[in-house]
Amino acid sequence: MHLDINLLITYGAIAKKYKKGDFIFYEEDTCRYYHQIYEGKVKMCNYNDEGRMFIQGIFGPGQSFGEPPVFINEVYPACAQAETDCIIYILTKDTLVKILRDYPEIALEFVTGFARRIYDKASTNKNILSPHPEERITGFLKKYKKDQNQSNGKILIPFTRQQISDFLGLRVETVIRALIKMEEERKVEIRKHKLYY
Repeated sequence: MHLDINLLITYGAIAKKYKKGDFIFYEEDTCRYYHQIYEGKVKMCNYNDEGRMFIQGIFGPGQSFGEPPVFINEVYPACAQAETDCIIYILTKDTLVKILRDYPEIALEFVTGFARRIYDKASTNKNILSPHPEERITGFLKKYKKDQNQSNGKILIPFTRQQISDFLGLRVETVIRALIKMEEERKVEIRKHKLYY
């Protein structure tokens, strides 16, 4: 979701700076705010008991994150951590609700955005159930390419092997082996350690 910066400021949003690695909120924290990135990248993720991470999503400038609990008075199901130094606009949930009441067209955009996320999550979950790493990786790469509105030719995939493994719940060694096999089968290209799909 995206709200115009001028609208955010008019309604009293505050810009906060975060350093790379800072947590914006933790899993199980009470949800009190709407967060929208002005600068930088944020990852939503979960950690298991052994400290292994599962990335739910990575968000960049103009995108919001962690907003579903705002509307249902639930705690955050994942934590949000700065991937890079960030500036994030923060707005209270009561003020967000006021904006949505004042601007029904924005409310409709939020509904559409939530529908897209639910659809994408269902597609991702189906992909993660595959026992074959190559299928999981291919599904991830196809989704990224679709999100970038790229249908022709190979594009640079800006994720590290570690990030891909964290998105898919695979070991990084498994991702590396699968990508080597996929390159041999000409499904991906690896140029100077950069992945293209």
